[in-house]
Amino acid sequence: MRPIVGIISNHHLLNDQYPCHFNGSMNTDAISHVAGAMPLTFPADPSVLEIDELLEVFDGFLFTGGRPNVHPEEYGEAETEAHGTFDRNRDRVALPLIRAAVERGQPILGICRGFQEVAVAFGSTLHPEIRELPGRNNHRMPPDGSVEEKFALRHPVRFTEGGPFANLMGSGVVQTNTLHGQGIMQAGPRVRIDGWAPDDTPEALWIEDAPGFALAVQWHPEYNAIQDPVSRPLFEAFGDACRAWRAARGQTLRKVS
Repeated sequence: MRPIVGIISNHHLLNDQYPCHFNGSMNTDAISHVAGAMPLTFPADPSVLEIDELLEVFDGFLFTGGRPNVHPEEYGEAETEAHGTFDRNRDRVALPLIRAAVERGQPILGICRGFQEVAVAFGSTLHPEIRELPGRNNHRMPPDGSVEEKFALRHPVRFTEGGPFANLMGSGVVQTNTLHGQGIMQAGPRVRIDGWAPDDTPEALWIEDAPGFALAVQWHPEYNAIQDPVSRPLFEAFGDACRAWRAARGQTLRKVS
């Protein structure tokens, strides 16, 4: 049986009135067809689930992008208009789940907002708007155009020589899309920035001393993941980590029984 990957959802109003737990099909496609795992979306609502339940049900977790931002209270700052919109329920599920999974060695992969969640979960702070900083570029999604144009490759990302991402990609520089407004201001003590855009915006990270797969990227590798030479090895490695976790858990259960 394939490992089961939990994909966190975003709150969404269908037809502006019907509340839904929303997840994009790009994420499920990448998990199923590239990571080789079974994708299951779970609600980002602490009133209907427990963190311990999620840890027992899933073999790994994908923390996806989302329009709302992590609330600045989570990294010790006051809310301002520049911080945008929020999803406090997702904050209350994602942040403790990330910390718990990492400490267990359970695989996690963060994407865009998920990148920022992993960073904040381990003590980082965020800039509310990258494009307003001196010398920084506009990393937001282009306002017009097709899906292909919005997710088009827009800038290179350089990795640390000999670091986890360079080793994973087999290259020190790759091309990525960019669709985010916020970014890391100050990295937490265990947050290791391992990739940068040309304007030095952090684009890839890993968690120091994590016993398992604990990587996150600021771009969106789920787009065209089957064919993209950057996305594919990232999801394949995540899938391998989830399979290893499931196999190790199975051995533990057999010993206990």
